[in-house]
Amino acid sequence: MRTGQAFEITGPEFVKVRDVQLALWERSGIEPTVLFTHATGFHARCWDQVIARLPNHTIAVDMRGHGHSAKPKPPYHWREFGEDIAALVRKKELHGLNGVGHSMGGHALALAAAMVPDAFERLVLVDPVILPREMYQTESADAHFARKRRERWSSSDEMIERFRDREPFRDWDPDVLRDYCEWALLPAEEGEGFVLACPPDVEGSIYENCIAEGANIYDRLGDIRAPVTLIRSARSLQSAVALDMAASPTAPDLARYFRSCREVTAATSHFVPMETPGFVAAQIAHS
Repeated sequence: MRTGQAFEITGPEFVKVRDVQLALWERSGIEPTVLFTHATGFHARCWDQVIARLPNHTIAVDMRGHGHSAKPKPPYHWREFGEDIAALVRKKELHGLNGVGHSMGGHALALAAAMVPDAFERLVLVDPVILPREMYQTESADAHFARKRRERWSSSDEMIERFRDREPFRDWDPDVLRDYCEWALLPAEEGEGFVLACPPDVEGSIYENCIAEGANIYDRLGDIRAPVTLIRSARSLQSAVALDMAASPTAPDLARYFRSCREVTAATSHFVPMETPGFVAAQIAHS
């Protein structure tokens, strides 16, 4: 933590839900509890700089396949993530939650809030990967380039130096970049150095299944009782640049599927929490 505030995150606490052990990171504070879920290929500690700006008790989750959580072999199906969060909320007997989810984490959080609606008081969905309905199909997408990511690194400092001047990282808050790199690596089981905490084959499998029919949760969005703040990136995704990972994947008409929804546009790329953690914290406080 580098904002000068008193700040301590404890963990990881490991909780068995369904078929996986999930790693939880907790910070003490006032109620309501804020539950954070992260994007594909990231981890719970990417939320540190948002959490630093809030007075709340917080719980951030490493999703299956990510961070310190268990990593079953692919394939990875999108509903699994929401089902995991719903099971976690039930097992921990969490109530009165403010849920905050980015990208894939927003998709998972929306499904979880539909499955355990009494547990959530408010939701903040940050550019969630809930695609236009017509994009979902029965088949998975072709092999994703994330499978070719460099997996082995000598240190987090090497990652920082390699990424700091490259898209999309050059637009990130420097403290978020450091948090990402410091927690994105685990000691290699063989040889020296470190490996990505989200293996490339896991990340690739998640992306490949984002348009599969099983990822379509429109049938559940009406079950969400909590009012929603929907933050979307101003950078829209055009068909000509479908591989633009920094563009918004959120359906243009998504808000109409919730019972109550306030829309906010962020003057950033899809990586809203990474570029403007203060803006996201303010929206959480306002929600």
